[in-house]
Amino acid sequence: MTIPRILVVDDDADVREMMTTYLQRNGAIALPAATGNQAKAHLDAGRIDLVLLDVMLGDENGLEICNRLRRDHDVPIIIVSALSADHQRMEGYEVGADDYIAKPFNPDLLLARVKAVLSRARRSSSLVHRRKTQTFRFLGWVYDAKRNEVISPLGVQVVLSRRETALLQTFLANPRIPLTREEIAAALDVTGEGPHSGDAQGRSIDVLVGRLRSKIEENPKDPRILRTERGIGYVFAADVEAMTP
Repeated sequence: MTIPRILVVDDDADVREMMTTYLQRNGAIALPAATGNQAKAHLDAGRIDLVLLDVMLGDENGLEICNRLRRDHDVPIIIVSALSADHQRMEGYEVGADDYIAKPFNPDLLLARVKAVLSRARRSSSLVHRRKTQTFRFLGWVYDAKRNEVISPLGVQVVLSRRETALLQTFLANPRIPLTREEIAAALDVTGEGPHSGDAQGRSIDVLVGRLRSKIEENPKDPRILRTERGIGYVFAADVEAMTP
């Protein structure tokens, strides 16, 4: 249920805004950066699942940035560039890019390539962690992902519905990150038809959050775990310890 966090690195403000807005509308958290230093700051600050990197960043060379990022981080990188000759694509792959998309591009194609690279990264990760149990701890609570059990600080098992469990998994995968109702809905796919906007969807998420609060909050009317983030949505306001024995 992890919502992908995608870093968009492009010095063209219009292109940067277009890409981040499109990705956000399709269920991702998109973070903008205009320079290599800004990109590094985002990567050092927290989890990034994929980088979309322009080659021509003013005075900076995107290929050199890609090479530096690849040395320090194991994050997938897609180069997005107006330079589309075969030798230029090969240069991108040689410095560690996972894919190369030529400008101008169809946004739907970009999204498809992003999903494909993320899927490959997850499959590789799953091979490493396959058959291992993962347990999450927060504020005395324990969630056993293998058994799908939630245990309170008093040692009492709390029964959650399938949707409540999916919501908790989404928050546990994104602790202390404010999530909009649209992002939560995209992660849950509450309609079975993919993410979409609308008041009905927002109310559905509010009801679901209220139900989960009634199960895990000491005082659901004054929550300390599932906090409302004014003007945004909700945030899981607790540190999460994930353990893979």
